[in-house]
Amino acid sequence: MQNVWDYHYSEDDYKDPPGKLFKQDCFDRHHELSYKMTPGDEVEDMFILLSEVKRQIPDISAVSSGAIASDYQRLRVESVCSRLGLVSLAYLWKQEQSLLLEEMITSGIFALLVKVAALGLHPAKHLGKELSHMKTHLHHLNGLYGINVCGEGGEYETLTLDCPLFKFARIVLDDFKVVLHSSDSIAPVGVLHPLAFHLEPKGLATDSSDSNLRNGICCEDVNCVYEVQGDCTLLHANPSQRSESLSDIIENTICHLKMSKIDMGDTFFICCWLQDADGFSTGLQSDLKAVLSHLELQLQQYGSSWEDVLYIHLYIADMNEFSVANETYVSFITQEKCRFGVPSRSTVELPLSQVGLGKAYCEVLVARDKTKQVLHVQSISRWAPSCIGPYSQATLHRSILHMAGQLGLDPPTMTLCNGGVTSELEQALLNSEAIANSFGCSISSSAISFVVYCSRRTVSVDMTELQYKWEEFMKQFKKLHSAKRSSLFDPILLFVLVPELPKRVLLEIKPTLYIEEDDMESASNIKIQDQTHGIPQNYWGFQEDPWHDSCVQKCIALGNVCAVTLSITSESIAKICNDSLGSGHPLSEGQTEEIAKFCVYLLDKILIENLFSWDNLMYLRIYYRTGSLIRMEILSLGFNQAFREFAEINSSFKNDHDSIFNLVPVLGSGRSATSMDAALTCELLAHKPSC
Repeated sequence: MQNVWDYHYSEDDYKDPPGKLFKQDCFDRHHELSYKMTPGDEVEDMFILLSEVKRQIPDISAVSSGAIASDYQRLRVESVCSRLGLVSLAYLWKQEQSLLLEEMITSGIFALLVKVAALGLHPAKHLGKELSHMKTHLHHLNGLYGINVCGEGGEYETLTLDCPLFKFARIVLDDFKVVLHSSDSIAPVGVLHPLAFHLEPKGLATDSSDSNLRNGICCEDVNCVYEVQGDCTLLHANPSQRSESLSDIIENTICHLKMSKIDMGDTFFICCWLQDADGFSTGLQSDLKAVLSHLELQLQQYGSSWEDVLYIHLYIADMNEFSVANETYVSFITQEKCRFGVPSRSTVELPLSQVGLGKAYCEVLVARDKTKQVLHVQSISRWAPSCIGPYSQATLHRSILHMAGQLGLDPPTMTLCNGGVTSELEQALLNSEAIANSFGCSISSSAISFVVYCSRRTVSVDMTELQYKWEEFMKQFKKLHSAKRSSLFDPILLFVLVPELPKRVLLEIKPTLYIEEDDMESASNIKIQDQTHGIPQNYWGFQEDPWHDSCVQKCIALGNVCAVTLSITSESIAKICNDSLGSGHPLSEGQTEEIAKFCVYLLDKILIENLFSWDNLMYLRIYYRTGSLIRMEILSLGFNQAFREFAEINSSFKNDHDSIFNLVPVLGSGRSATSMDAALTCELLAHKPSC
């Protein structure tokens, strides 16, 4: 990327009051590490400086920082970049420090230690030493005490006197003094303070073609020092404000707002969409405003806000309007509103208009407490794709890790990898693995489900190879992690065919993981308490049959989480209805209701057999194939009627007249890449609340 301004500053300046460094995990203490604009803070000094740089060099587009593991530093650089419309580059982020140290030395970086503050480093011995001469000693200290060999924990600071970026001259230190800050006998702290230096030309030939004038900065001015002054309070960017109230937006909506809700102990789930059978929608922006406004009012009624949201599924009618959707989205959901971290998000295009829905459709999963842990990295790095905006890579809540939809993007370039759908699959899985590793787990051992959205353009691709690649990739990861974990889950795999995906990728992977807690005693207690659920009942006359297993995928995570998919194909429908299906003819209301009852019966059976109940339900999403045997309005009536009757014959099931399911129109779905031919697929997640 051109016109990049390189900015580095020290981690050692940021310490807790007792002197301990802040923890490195941003998702562990996001609410403490995240930065709020504070007049007089040195971050505002950086904001003022970069504002002036941007004024003098309008083409500047990015800022590079040297953060390796410090979320405290990275989050502050990202905050400034966000306010100035700049991209944060952090190509050292999450890189292995011993390899980085070697790479810095071999690439010609000549740096001296100018501060030491760690066990094994002494001001009298090590200040002024060249970094390359310290390599062996630093590795020795890492083995003894676990220090960061790159000094990321503030163990030491360096001053770079020469490097490949210094094209015209190197810095020569003429005089200095050592200032002892602490004479502690175990870890004394000292600083080398430069008193005099000069520039030594490198003797490179220059001519008019070698651009002595770069971006408006003349090389003759390299000895000049500019002082930038300003009032940071005048430079703060104001967050976008909506001119209309929430109620006004909703009242001005022509289409009819519809909603479904699920309310359990630790979380609740709300889905909102627009019914637009007559085609009155005025466009994506107005529809999404109405949907988000309605959701915001619902959150307020629950005593919650956007900061409590764990995950958002954003469905839009046309991916060509993704930028419009994003602009509308950020007018409601901002980092300022989400003190504990912005929610994770997945965005896909659905055939909404074809089934009489508006241009926007949204689901939100919300936590009742403030315990969510968020991983949100906006900087471009080699680690995983950045999330530039108010949506995070992953959110952990009550041991369930909800990961944002992952694309096959190359992290350092943020471009789509070449090689087609199998290459995208591999890169998307690698990106998912990098995020999982940040939470101390792996997708091969902790995943309970994968939803793989496939673009309509994959229809012309041989999906057999994709299925084979998936299986091979997961086998390799399981071999790597089988020795590290006592339990490996057998995750659900659901493929969903949709019209289009962001950036015109061919697939998007949405993993859900269960992360084991160190103390499993509470889980054991929950299992004992839940053994009173009873035995499955043969509601509506359905009898257990071996073919039912072919419809079901399930993953039970240590008795605490139950993930289920139930795929109903045309063959299954014929068996359920005891009738041959006429070609091309939609199902009747009676047939559709019978299918809905079968789904409720089988889901209930799975829950009870695994010691769960409907009270544990987090969400029930029903994907149905548009233009198939089933019509949306009849399917909705069928499931509502099935649940009403289920409440009458099952006293333990409570139905408060709110739909506990939501219908998602898709082009196809199924349990493998080669068989996305299900007429409908139920996706259920249940979680036992904490004691």
